[in-house]
Amino acid sequence: MAGNTKTVIYAALIGNSLIAITKFIAAMITGSSAMLSEGIHSLVDTGNQILLLLGLKRAKRPASEKFPFGHGKEIYFWSFVVAIMVFAVGAGISIYHGIEHLIHPRVIKSPIINYVVLGLAMIFESVPLYIAFKEFKKLKGKQGYIEAIKKGKDPTIFVVLFEDSAAMLGLIVAFIGIYLATTTGILYFDGASSIVIGLILALTAGVLAYETKGLLIGESARDSVVDGIRRTVHKYRGVEKVNEVLTMHMGPEYILVNLSVEFNDEIRTEQIEDVIAKIDKEIKQKFKEVKRIFIEAESWRFRR
Repeated sequence: MAGNTKTVIYAALIGNSLIAITKFIAAMITGSSAMLSEGIHSLVDTGNQILLLLGLKRAKRPASEKFPFGHGKEIYFWSFVVAIMVFAVGAGISIYHGIEHLIHPRVIKSPIINYVVLGLAMIFESVPLYIAFKEFKKLKGKQGYIEAIKKGKDPTIFVVLFEDSAAMLGLIVAFIGIYLATTTGILYFDGASSIVIGLILALTAGVLAYETKGLLIGESARDSVVDGIRRTVHKYRGVEKVNEVLTMHMGPEYILVNLSVEFNDEIRTEQIEDVIAKIDKEIKQKFKEVKRIFIEAESWRFRR
C-alpha cells in the first residue's frame, strides 16, 4: 500500500514541478493573471506532494517511550497542513491576483504561448490524475466514490486525487478566461478566471480539511472491521457478551482496539487468560491493520 501511495505522489510531484515552471515562464511573457494563478497553483501542489512524502517518512518512525503507539498519525497531520496550504497560499494568492487584475486589467501578450502551455499542462496533468484515480478505484472496492472518501483511512490518495482534479478544472477555467479576454477584448475575463481558480482551490481545501480532521482527531475503524471483531470474540467458549468494541486509527494501517468482554462464571482465571491470548491472535490474523489489542475481562454474574 505504501509503495502504491508513493508512486501516486511521485507522479504528481514530477508532473506539477514541470508544469509550474512552464506556467510561470508563460505568465512572465504574456502577463496573464490566470496563467500566473495556475503557476502558483502548480507550485503549491508541488510543495504539497513534498509535505505528503515527509508525512509518509515520519509516520514510519518506530514507537518510543514518548510515543508508545508510533507516529502513524503524522500522515494525517501533514495531510491537514496540505489542506491549509491549498487554502491559504493557493486560493488566497489566486483570488488576490484576480482582484488586482480586475482593478488594473492588462493586455495579454502572445496568447498563443498560453494556449500551448495550457494544452501541455493538461496532457502532463492527466498522467498523475489517471494514476491517482486508478489507485483510488482499487482502494474503494465496491463502495461509491463519496462513501470511499468519507470512510477512507489513507488520506494521501484522495488528497492527490482532489489536487489533480482541481488542477485540471483550473486549467480549463484559465483557458476559457484567456480565450474570452483575447477574443472579446474584455480584459476582465482574465482576472475573473483567476478568482474562479482561487474559489476552486478554496472549495478543494475545505473538503480536504473536513475529511482529514476526523482522522487526525481519532476516527474509528470501518464498520466491517468492528463487526468482524465482535463476531470473532463472541464465538469463543466462556464469552457471555461483548459490550464495547472501541477502535481508533493510529495510522492508515494501524488500528488500536479496546474490548470489554463479559465471561461466564464457569470459566476459570487461567482459562480466561488462554481465551484472551487466542482472541488476540485470531483478530490480528484476520485484520492485518490491527496492531494492538486491550481486553477488559468482566464477570457475567457481577454485571447482572
